[in-house]
This record gives sequence, C-alpha cells and structure tokens, in this order.
Amino acid sequence: MLLCRLLIARGLLLLLFAGAQLAQAETLVIAGDVWCPINCQPGAERPGIFVELAQQIFAESGVEVHYQALNWARALQLVRRGEVNAAIGAGVEDAADFIFSATPVTLSRNCFYTRQDSTWLFTGPESLAQQRLGVINDYSYGDQLNAYIERYRHRSDRIQVAAGDRALELSIRKLRLGRVDTVLENAWVIQALLARQARVGELREAGCRVPDVPIYLAFSPALESSKRYAALFEQGLQRYRANGRLQTLLTAYGVQKP
Repeated sequence: MLLCRLLIARGLLLLLFAGAQLAQAETLVIAGDVWCPINCQPGAERPGIFVELAQQIFAESGVEVHYQALNWARALQLVRRGEVNAAIGAGVEDAADFIFSATPVTLSRNCFYTRQDSTWLFTGPESLAQQRLGVINDYSYGDQLNAYIERYRHRSDRIQVAAGDRALELSIRKLRLGRVDTVLENAWVIQALLARQARVGELREAGCRVPDVPIYLAFSPALESSKRYAALFEQGLQRYRANGRLQTLLTAYGVQKP
C-alpha cells in the first residue's frame, strides 16, 4: 500500500512538473495583414513563407511561434508597444525603430497594375500625374513614392488609400470598376491573389519601382528579447539559405527570389 501511494505521489509530482514546463514554454507572437504568399490565412495548410520560416527556425531553439492576422497599421502599433513580438514583411521604411536581422528574408518588388485595356506605363512619380493610384494605408513604397502619396493623399483624383483586413481586395475591386487607374503592390502578392480568384492574366503590369525593397521579420523595439530573437532568426536564415531549405520553401509557394 505504501509503495502504491509513493508511486501515485511520484506520478503527481511528474505531472505537476510537466505542467509547469508547459506553462513556461517560450512563445513568440508574429503578426501582419494577410499578404499571401508572404503570410496567408492563419490556420491554413500553407500559412505563408515568412510564417513557415519563422516556425521552423524558432522551433529549433524550442520557441513556439503564434501567428495573428491584423491590419497593417494595427500590427505595427502592437509590435511597437511590445504587445506582439514581430511584424511580418516589414521594411526599414515601415518602422525604422524596429529591430531587424542583419539580412532580409527577401526583396519586395512593387509594381503598378492596370486593367488590360490601359496603355499607361510608370516611368517615375511624374508619370502618375493623370492616374488615380490605389495604395494601402501605412504601407511604405520607398522614399520617392511615399513623398508623392503623402503630398496627394487627400486628393481622390490622385491617391485613394485602402485600409482594413481586406485592403488589397478593395483596391483591386476599385480597379476593376474603373474607380482607380492603377494599383501599386508586391508582385508575389498580386500573382497569388489572382491565382486564388482564378483570374490569372486579368491585370497588366505597367512597370515597377526600383530598387527592390528588402523585407524582414521585424522585432519590437519595446522588448528586451527582440535582439536575441533577431539573432536567432538571422542564424537560421543563413543556415536555410546555405542548405537549400529556403529555396525549397519558396518553390512550394510557386515563387522565386526577385
């Protein structure tokens, strides 16, 4: 009887210890607006390139990654305050005060898209004078275009800003209805959106901004853990580039590095 009680007591202690370990498990929360294939719907079989990359890299250090979909302005706000650990797909121009890894995950190629019946081409900000441009609230498009957008953002005949969780879909719908003339967006994201909607080839690429913009998993400036997380992510990124795992992940999403 005594032996039985000792075994039960030991079992209870082991359960309590295991529970304490689980309670102390390290978690990392990352967030961004749905920008598939960079980050897709939470819970999807393929939640996005950056999400899978973060999950795989941090799992090697025993850190569990939780992904939340938030509109972009809200995501930046929460990361800046330290309520979320990192923003997905941010550029330095989005949030210069954030903590960035030494190298970007990839380069974002932002291009202008029109309806197929348009003949307009982007040759610089001056070529936008007669175009109603659709952009997304709080996105950074590079210094020149950011300055242009800020200058005309209150003139709907020049700039129309979409916001919210489905901002890109709203901009594309405006383009289809003739309410804007061109939309500026990441080339991967447009290709993935049109593929999901079975509308591949519907839009016309009318030129791209140069240079391409480095994008990162950008960590909160308000959290002491951010420098360690950025270093861990950088180390994993370098390993995955060297051993081919990063390219395998890109291939799984049907994209190549710009």
